[in-house]
Amino acid sequence: MDAASDDEPDTEGAFRRPVPPPEGWTADDLDRIPDLPSHTELIDGSLVHRSPQTRFHSRCLRLLEYGLLSWAPDHLDVYREFTVVLDRRNRPEPDVSVARAEAYTGLDQTWLKSEDMLLAVEVVSADSRERDRELKPRKYAEAGVPHFLRVEKDEEKGLPVVYVYELDPATKSYGLTGIFHDRLKTTAPFDIEIDLTAVD
Repeated sequence: MDAASDDEPDTEGAFRRPVPPPEGWTADDLDRIPDLPSHTELIDGSLVHRSPQTRFHSRCLRLLEYGLLSWAPDHLDVYREFTVVLDRRNRPEPDVSVARAEAYTGLDQTWLKSEDMLLAVEVVSADSRERDRELKPRKYAEAGVPHFLRVEKDEEKGLPVVYVYELDPATKSYGLTGIFHDRLKTTAPFDIEIDLTAVD
């Protein structure tokens, strides 16, 4: 090895961001682009990569996934960190989703159709506040996903606070139907009761 090569950065094995086509990436591209980091999303034709998640975020996902699984009727299924195709240029990955059981197509399935979704859940992270609070809920609503939960951290208690939204089909926008501390209790899209203090 010569001296000049000692000064060159070691890029072997490093992730190289793929160059998008002029019109941007499509939902189908997400399964074809090699070596994408885990949990890459497609938003408006652009790839969005997630930062490492906090313990709070991970615990919330587990609490909500198991809680929803225990309450969901048999004709529904619960998915964790699984992408949904909203349209040709948008394939986000809700933290937790509830979809019709017939949406299952096999063990190699990598995405859901928006029309099969009943509920999308986003746990707000420091690197995704605007996406989780504004952009993604708007896109879920425009795609017709009937219910949305946004989860925030109560900074004083360190516990989740759940904001529950329901779609107004006339305006294709969400309306807030409740804010829940300590215990999530709602009847839509099905009866749900989750002890939020059990996050730890």
